[in-house]
Amino acid sequence: MATIGRFNRSEVKKENQLFSRFKTLVETAFYGNNVTSVTNLQKAYHLATQASGTVVTDLPVKHTSDLGLPEETKMLIFNDGKIVGRTAAARVVIGHPGVDSDYYQGILREALYQSREQNFYTADVVVGLDEKFMVKSHLMLPEGFENNLYSYLLNFQIANKQWQERYENSVSYEENDIYLFANPNWHHPDFPFGLALFDPEHNVAAVLGLRYFGELKKGTLTLAWATAHRNNYVACHGGIKQYQLPEGNKYTMAAFGLSGSGKSTITLTQHGGKYKVDVLHDDAFIIDRDTGSTIALEPAYFDKVQDYPLTHNTVDYYLTMQNVGATKDKEGKTVPVLQDIRNGNGRTVKSRYVTKNRVDALDEKLDAVFWIMKDDSLPPVVKVEDPILAAVFGLTLATKRSTAENVVGDVDLNQLVIEPYADPFRAYPLAEDYRNFRDLFNKNKTACYILNTDAFHGKDITPQVTLSSIEKIITGEAIFEQFGPIKEMSYLPIEGYELDLNDKKYMKDIHARLQSRLDFILKENNTNEGYDALPEETAEMMRHVISEL
Repeated sequence: MATIGRFNRSEVKKENQLFSRFKTLVETAFYGNNVTSVTNLQKAYHLATQASGTVVTDLPVKHTSDLGLPEETKMLIFNDGKIVGRTAAARVVIGHPGVDSDYYQGILREALYQSREQNFYTADVVVGLDEKFMVKSHLMLPEGFENNLYSYLLNFQIANKQWQERYENSVSYEENDIYLFANPNWHHPDFPFGLALFDPEHNVAAVLGLRYFGELKKGTLTLAWATAHRNNYVACHGGIKQYQLPEGNKYTMAAFGLSGSGKSTITLTQHGGKYKVDVLHDDAFIIDRDTGSTIALEPAYFDKVQDYPLTHNTVDYYLTMQNVGATKDKEGKTVPVLQDIRNGNGRTVKSRYVTKNRVDALDEKLDAVFWIMKDDSLPPVVKVEDPILAAVFGLTLATKRSTAENVVGDVDLNQLVIEPYADPFRAYPLAEDYRNFRDLFNKNKTACYILNTDAFHGKDITPQVTLSSIEKIITGEAIFEQFGPIKEMSYLPIEGYELDLNDKKYMKDIHARLQSRLDFILKENNTNEGYDALPEETAEMMRHVISEL
């Protein structure tokens, strides 16, 4: 069996490193007499339809039998309040510098004590869709949030009979099962934005005072990614797909970017049927550090609805919706109002069947990694030749925040920020991700590209420009030119997005952006007591590139 949820009595002792105070605090709550187990999707769906505030639409769910749902299942809508995105300011990781473990133990003990006044549900899922990597996850959530429970069981793989059998035959890891306790009703004056508390070493978390479903999804993935990282995998917040090309050739690519960057569009597009495309996932996967093979962590997709009107064919595969509107059509049927008309960051859990050719694992190693950026100093497509520089550009991935995040404080959403490897959910030192990606580019000979999906010289870069460029790359038709004096970089010439290295303003801008990357690397050496300090080669490489200009 993959991870450990049960122990021999002789193993239940202080010396067992799988136990900690946080693990014991959280797990104990699951066995209270105020807790009811939900073991199948039929019951979860029924509970969600009966929850106060649920909108049961008149749109039928497709593939109900395959999903384990009642034939009459309809798409459900459930909306939160003011907050409709993830709150990064609420995240606290035990073991990070400056985090007082004893203090947070007290906060958690009191939160668990107060929860005894409520009735809760628990449910189990499998995270990781191949026998080489599977982790059991247990969720505990109070009455009133049945829609989040139902969405959780749809987003991950419910531990039904078939998957339980696969899980029991999967590779064993000396790791705890995941235990995630959530209480959106919790309030504390010292935590006005809520608290998402993680003990990643022991695979436990408490999500307190936060209603948004994405907190449960990304909280679970935080722990699953950390588990994979400890066991010879590269944890990836990105999308991955494989193209079936003529003469039996294949091309496997991964795209890394924050929500709103185009990651899902790039991953899920079928290119008008030009190629057979197998999709692994658009958000969460892992790479075997030795073989380069990949595994998806989730069967479903939790995606934005802002780009899809009600008549779009992807809507046929929605299962649940969060923070969207509802109205009546001409036939008097209740239907959703999409495209973020109600508020920003409307979301849906879509079934795996939205993609024609969905796979859960790929044995072939990655051919290319694409870093998706919102950096208008870069042409639409840049190729990076050097493995250290390729990893450094991922390390200094420049992008913009989106409505997917509940940004605390006065923050300009148009301001460029650096989010290493597009992964704000990392629970271990950043240098470890850097080394993993550097080795991926070096040992596995994985190619590296940068996609700017923002604008260049003030001209928006459209999805069509991006997608047609990817087509040229995978078919070998792309002809790159050297990026001026920078020998380690080249760019794809595209009409309307010409690179003018004689433009003094442009050269000043690109120099400033490269310098900001170097500044970020140097800052990490001192921030948080150097927890995310980086190897000297990262700064040396960026200094070298700047000097070449």
